[in-house]
Order: sequence, then C-alpha cells, then structure tokens
Amino acid sequence: MTLISNSIVSIFHMSEQIIQIDQVSPIDIYGANDVHLEHIKSLFPKLKIIARGNFLKVTGEKEEVDFFVRRFELIMVHCERFGKITETIISQILSPDNDKATPIGKAEADVLVYGPGGHSVRAITANQKAMVSSISANDMIFAIGPAGTGKTYTAVALAVRALKNREVKRIILTRPAVEAGENLGFLPGDMKEKLDPYLQPLYDALRDMLPTQKLLGYLEDGTIEVAPLAFMRGRTLDQAFAILDEAQNATRSQLKMFLTRMGKSAKFIITGDITQIDLPARQPSGLLQAREVLKDIEGIDFIYLDERDVVRHKLVTKIIQAYKKEQERSNPESNHEPKSPSI
Repeated sequence: MTLISNSIVSIFHMSEQIIQIDQVSPIDIYGANDVHLEHIKSLFPKLKIIARGNFLKVTGEKEEVDFFVRRFELIMVHCERFGKITETIISQILSPDNDKATPIGKAEADVLVYGPGGHSVRAITANQKAMVSSISANDMIFAIGPAGTGKTYTAVALAVRALKNREVKRIILTRPAVEAGENLGFLPGDMKEKLDPYLQPLYDALRDMLPTQKLLGYLEDGTIEVAPLAFMRGRTLDQAFAILDEAQNATRSQLKMFLTRMGKSAKFIITGDITQIDLPARQPSGLLQAREVLKDIEGIDFIYLDERDVVRHKLVTKIIQAYKKEQERSNPESNHEPKSPSI
C-alpha cells in the first residue's frame, strides 16, 4: 500500500487519506459491480469513501480513518496472498473485534506463492525443498536434473516470492535460443514473436503464479523480463532474481557471460538437464564445465534432482529410468570414473 496524502484539519479532528492499490487488481477488491466496495462502505457509514481506479480516498474522523487504512491494507495482503476475497473475509478483517489485526486465512509455511484463485505453489520433493533452503543461504544455485523434476517451476516460484516480498525489484528469466533437435526454419514476426517459442515454458510457469493482468503489467514495465541469453551481454543485474533455464545448451563463454552479470543484492538460479544437450557437435556445454570449475566456491550451491523428483505423469519417471538403463548398456563406462592406465 502506498499512502499518497495525509492532510488533517485539526479543528474538526478530520482526516483525509488516499490509498493506492498497487499490489493487486482493484477489481479483485472492489468485486463485480463494486459489490465488495459497497459492503466496505456499509461497514463504515461515518466515512466518506470514494474509489477512482487504483486510488481510494477516505475522509472522516482521524481515528476511524487511521483504523480503516490499517485494516484495508490487510485486505490487500489477503487478496494478494490468496488471489481472492469474499464479503465474509472483508467483514472479519474490518471488524473492530479482530484485535490481532492479521489477515484471515493463515498462509501455510511451505507455500512459496499463491497463484490466481488462491492456487498454492510449493516445493513437493526433497530436492525441490533443498532448492528452497539453499537459495536462502546462497546467492547462486545450480539445479541439475532430468525433465519433469520441477527445476524451472520451483526456481520461478522462488523468484516470484522474492518479488512479492520486495526482496528484489525485478525478475530476469532467460534461456539459450537453441533448437531441440529440430530445424524450425524461418519464423515470421518481429524479434519477440520469433523468440517467444523458446521461452514459452517460462511464461507458462509465470501464468500459474500471477494473475493475467498483473503479469502483463510486470512484463510491460520491465519488472519481469523474459529474454534470450544473448540479450544479457554487457548488462549488470542489480536487485534482481535471475534464472537461466536450459543451461546445458549454453556454451562455455555464454554461461561465463551470464554468471558475471550478477550485481548487488541479486539471486541467480541456473537450471539444466545434462542428459539433453542440444548444442552442435563438438560444442562443449558450459554447464558441464561450470559444475567442475565452481563446485568449491562459497556462496554457490549445486542441487541434483533425479527421477524421484518427477512431478509430471508417473510414466515420465519410468521413461527417464528406461533411457538411463539404455545409456548404461550402450556406454557402460559413462557412469564410472575413468580407470588409471596400466603401467
């Protein structure tokens, strides 16, 4: 909540305050046809409450206005956290009998973020929870594992949580624009339209965690930026939560470039699947190099996910296991340390 003005006419002990609704959509709070707003007004008949878009002007006795402002902030917190508000919840929050003045509906401790409609996003598996713990203790983590293990989804949830908690000012989501074994040929449209297909999984995760209008607003004003890896060159990412997805398809120089973009008060998560490298032949993966070069640096952590972390269809786990066995059969030395040469 942003307080725009607070003018007091001391003679009559009157106060006028203007509240800016900047964390949620005013429509979510006002309700369809302003039904919630009218209910709020009915609970404070002595106050003059006027809504103008994102702004709510409240006039009346100073003590009652101050009380209203404090409680209205809790309504916005509840709406942001759970994605919805009801007249019953509004009545409970605004009631003078609610002495604790806390949002109704306590957030569960393991929930990372509440998406549209109150949908909860949380870390489910042991290694996903390890990502959550690690990002609190480290500024950079690598999450490495096969498809379907929730690497990207958990990383995006952590970024959205940090943004909502005002721990960072923006989110940067990026991927190498590498074709996954197909030749896509000429793609029509402008630069954004050409690149969006590569970045679609990141948009999908964001839509699960932010209301559509809020997400569009963040994308428009640059609070959330989704861009190909090549666009990161020459930048410094201060007060940002940056995620590099599909890092196995970043070359050594590209990955080094990205890692050195880290600015002050920033968090970086790098995700990748080293079993699905789509780089051209003879082009080494930067992720393979990074896990050897950076493994002993304090402040950088590596989390390894496996088939036990798969949260997609149960067949995905079996598919991963089958391919793993096939690889072991066709290349039995690939899963062992090289033997020392005989003397």
